[in-house]
Amino acid sequence: MTAEVVGGARRELAVEARDVVRRYQLDGVSVEALRGVTLRIEQGAYAAIVGPSGSGKSTLMHLLGCLDRPTSGTLLLGGRNVADLSDAELAELRNRTIGFVFQSFQLLTRTSALENVALPLVYRGVRRAERRDRAAAALEAVGLGKRMGHRPGQLSGGEQQRVAIARALVGEPTVLLADEPTGNLDTRSGAEVIALLGRLNSERGVAVVVVTHDLDVADQARRRIHVRDGLVERDTGALGPGVDPR
Repeated sequence: MTAEVVGGARRELAVEARDVVRRYQLDGVSVEALRGVTLRIEQGAYAAIVGPSGSGKSTLMHLLGCLDRPTSGTLLLGGRNVADLSDAELAELRNRTIGFVFQSFQLLTRTSALENVALPLVYRGVRRAERRDRAAAALEAVGLGKRMGHRPGQLSGGEQQRVAIARALVGEPTVLLADEPTGNLDTRSGAEVIALLGRLNSERGVAVVVVTHDLDVADQARRRIHVRDGLVERDTGALGPGVDPR
């Protein structure tokens, strides 16, 4: 696994992109969503990727999460080059390494919170009893110990997002990627979700990367990565919350 020196200490890299390009064909026209991005996310980081609509920030998150592969350049997940992995190998590595939180929650509507959270462990072949125990512990960690049997329709938006966070954490990932996690929430619920992500980052050491257009959300991260026109325009590095790099 690759590593870099951060603040005088050697830290392992969770995800690394080297001169990554992502090109799509749209109606016969080649469109470059990313135009040569180099980025390192170390273990335990808390970073926000910000930028206007169409800047490439969501494309970057999908690549960092290995939901997509770069057109060119090198993408390393846990030190492994994704170009060297088959689809099945990449899916297994992604399942064990990365947790995802999306704006729309993406919960199974007819399934309890406990079963929603346990779902990633099904793909690992974890036994049912252990799945339930680990899912229950994850829900306790996000403050939903008393709502395990509720279905998504019986939960508020903020509670549904907490279920999604518990699902992302149940596999003990090294990286949690959150794409506009407060986009469908009211101000109070959104603030609670962001506070939860910060607490999980500090207490568990999981790297958190939040993609957001909301600068109030971005200000809670220790690092802000500004994306525009498919390039990293500015990277504040390891600045503290609320520090203006200008």
